[in-house]
Amino acid sequence: MIDYQLLAYLEAFLTDRRNELFKEVVSKRTKHFTVVTEDVFQLHNTSAVMRTCDIFGIQDLHVVEEIKGKRIDKEIALGAQKWVDLFRYDKIDLCINSLKEKGYQIIATTPHENSQMLEDFDITKKSAFFFGKESSGLSDKVISKADGFLKIPMYGFTESLNISVSAAIILQDVVSKLRRTDISWQLTQEEQAEKRLDWTIKSIKSISDILKKYWELKV
Repeated sequence: MIDYQLLAYLEAFLTDRRNELFKEVVSKRTKHFTVVTEDVFQLHNTSAVMRTCDIFGIQDLHVVEEIKGKRIDKEIALGAQKWVDLFRYDKIDLCINSLKEKGYQIIATTPHENSQMLEDFDITKKSAFFFGKESSGLSDKVISKADGFLKIPMYGFTESLNISVSAAIILQDVVSKLRRTDISWQLTQEEQAEKRLDWTIKSIKSISDILKKYWELKV
């Protein structure tokens, strides 16, 4: 349960403009779509995908690091790590199973010959978009467990796009279409309040001292 008294207490330490910005941004967040990166080799690509998620209102990013553990490059993420929820997995099966339990269909982004074109994608279903390694793409395990395949139409000699570019193109398209529907794509009021509290805590420098004082006053 969200502590609304704590939220109100902490919001008093931020400017009205900051609080209104948080309310505006969180009202546009969604978990109807989510993004997964699988063993992306270049650190800056994962960080750029996180920034893309923030820009297009995707609240959750799932990072599978089965081959080699990494960390998000804060400079490239440009602060997005404060606003986007990051979930890490060391096994692809754990990620896939977790998402399926939450009702997501697994969508492999790949130039697979039977892939559906982006313009024809059904946005009504909760979807997790999987992006793979720069060199070899998604693993056979993701391909075998995918509920669908999605590709971006391309008309040149080059057969692939940078992962962060692919994520941006797909998210811009599906999110724009989603917002024009009557699908209940926004976070619940409880989830929005939880994110406002999380963002507020991350925005206050001396948060430890302020929280200590709050709990002392509550006693």
